[in-house]
Order: sequence, then C-alpha cells, then structure tokens
Amino acid sequence: MNLFDILGPVMVGPSSSHTAGAVRIGYVARHLLKDEPCKVKIGLYGSFAQTGKGHGTDRALIAGILDMHPDDMRIPESFELAKAAGIEFEFYNADIRNAHPNTALIEMVGKNDRKLSVQASSLGGGRIMVNKIDGIDVNFSAEKPTLIVHNIDQPGHVAEVTSMLSHKCVNIATMQLFRDKRGGYAVMVLETDQQIPEESIKWLEHLEGVIKVTYVNIME
Repeated sequence: MNLFDILGPVMVGPSSSHTAGAVRIGYVARHLLKDEPCKVKIGLYGSFAQTGKGHGTDRALIAGILDMHPDDMRIPESFELAKAAGIEFEFYNADIRNAHPNTALIEMVGKNDRKLSVQASSLGGGRIMVNKIDGIDVNFSAEKPTLIVHNIDQPGHVAEVTSMLSHKCVNIATMQLFRDKRGGYAVMVLETDQQIPEESIKWLEHLEGVIKVTYVNIME
C-alpha cells in the first residue's frame, strides 16, 4: 500500500474512480492508438453508465483522449476543446458481459486511419486495468512500460521476444500469454522495469509471424 491508496490521486474531482480513473483510461487509449484521434465512440457500462454523467465521467474520458492528466483544470471543458480540435465523439450505454462495474469501451479512428478498440475499467484511486485491445484479452495497468505483441501462435515467438529484452538489459516485471486456439491468434503482454529501445520495437515488427506490436510507456 502507498500514500495514493489512502489519499487518492491529485485530480480534478469529484471521484477518483469515475473521474480520475476515466481520464486515465482515455489517456492510455490515446497513447495506444499512436495517432491523433478524429472519431471516437465510447460505450459506458455499469456504474459508468448509471452515474457517470453526474461524476463527469464522459468529460473525463474525452479529456484523457485529448492527452490531459487527472489534475488538468480543463477537464470540465473537454467537450468544447474536442470539438474545437475537430474530434467527433459519441456515447452510448454498452452491454459488456462479465465486465467490471466501471468499464468503458473506446473505439477510435486516427487522422492517419489507424483504428483501435480498447476496453478498460477503473479500479478506484485513479488506477485502471486495460482489459481488451481489439477484442483480445490483455489485462495490464499501464503503470509500467508495456509491450503487446500480436502474433501467430507458433513456436519461437516468446523466446525471440524475451531474448531481445535480455540482450537489451530490460527486466520483465510481468508476462501474460493469450491465444484464441492452438495455432491461431496469440497475444503476449509484457510489463517491464525499464524502457524498451525504439529500434527493438521496430525489429519485433518485422519478425515473421508477428501481426502487430504495440508499446506504451506513459510512466509519470
């Protein structure tokens, strides 16, 4: 336990889960997109849908997508700022099976036509968990540098990724493996103690059998 677990994050209120956590979800989604968002569709589930408007959850999510932090005083003005930036956005009540009560499903299109779907939940105290990317389970907090490798499920990929990190003196903090079926679509999620060099990310992108590589490092 640390001080933030007791006092909560430095933020623009009123709620650490519905406001600060929502900003964080939008912020992480924007950085996962790796593009300037121009169209955003957000599904709100559970408590986010029921009480989110009163807590400013909708404005907080858009604020994060605008690259704001939870303590940014412009959060209440996020709708107006997004419209001024040419970002189209809409909200709806989502029905997401087995999701955390404070969950948002964000679908984005960037100015360079990059597309991304992110499902994430707010856990309280400003902490979040990214649950899915493009419909695939991932489950990471984004509190550490995080590498996500989408690949064909075949021998050698895990060894190649972990060997590269060892060669670059990058320590693995956590590692998760997911696949839809044997020989099908697989995902590696690795949280690390150090930043991963950009050239190493590019090297991974060109490996045979690798479909997509996403790296997010938003350590504050």
